Amino acid sequence: MKLVTWNVNSLRARLSRVEEWIAANEPDVVLMQETKCTAANFPAMAFTALGYESAHHGANQWNGVAILSRVGLEEPRLGFSDEQAGSPEECRLISARCGGIHVFSAYVPNGRVVGSEHYVAKLRWLEHLRAELDARLTPTQPIAVCGDFNVAPEDRDVWDITQFAGATHVTPEERAALRHVLDFGLEDALRAYRPDEVGPFSWWDYRAGAFHKGWGMRIDLALVSPPVLARVVDATVDRDARKGKLPSDHAPMVLTLTD
Repeated sequence: MKLVTWNVNSLRARLSRVEEWIAANEPDVVLMQETKCTAANFPAMAFTALGYESAHHGANQWNGVAILSRVGLEEPRLGFSDEQAGSPEECRLISARCGGIHVFSAYVPNGRVVGSEHYVAKLRWLEHLRAELDARLTPTQPIAVCGDFNVAPEDRDVWDITQFAGATHVTPEERAALRHVLDFGLEDALRAYRPDEVGPFSWWDYRAGAFHKGWGMRIDLALVSPPVLARVVDATVDRDARKGKLPSDHAPMVLTLTD
C-alpha cells in the first residue's frame, strides 16, 4: 500500500502534473493540501477517471484539502469534529478511513511572523489537532496524520538553521506544539525509517534558485500510529516531482506499507 501526502499548491494550475504523477506512481491513497479549489471546481471527475474516490474540503481560492483513494473512502469528515462543514476554519483538515487506516490530510497555518496573531493561531490549530485525535481515536488504531505541517521538526530539517533566526517554522514553540501532537502516540514515519539522514527536504522556495542550490525544508510529514509504523517498508520524498515546468513548491512524501 502506497500512501502519499502532497501540497500541490493549486490543482487548477497543476492538475495535469498531478494526474501524470498519479498515473505513473499508482499510489493507493493521496492526501493533498492547498488545492485552492471550491467545492464546485474540485476536479473529482478527473480522479474518478484514474480510479479514485475523492473527498474535498474547500471554500474559496485559498487553502483546501483533499483525499483520493482507490482502497475505499469511508466516513469522510470535513474540518474538526466540533465545527460544521464549511465553517470559517479555513478548510485545513479532512479525514476518512481508507484501506482500514484513519487518514488525515492537514494543512497547518503558516504562522507568517513570530509573535503575530497568525503565529498564535498556528499554535492553537496544532493544539486543536491534538484534541481531535484525543476525542476520536486511540494510538492502538491504525492512524496516519499527514500533510504540510509548516514546522521543521529538527535543525537538520532545514538547509541552514542559521538562516532561520527569528523566523517561523523552527521556533521552540512550534516544535513543542508538533511534539504535543506526536505525544498522542504517533511517530514521524520518515524520520523513524531514516533516522540518520539530513532531510530529505520536501519544500523549496521558488526564488533565488533555491531548489537547485538545495535550500529546502522538511515540513511535509506523515505522523503514524504504531500499527501503521510496523508496516512501513519505505519512506521517501520524490524530489523529481519538484522539477520541470510549473511544479508545486512541495514534493510528494511517499510512505510504502506492507499489505
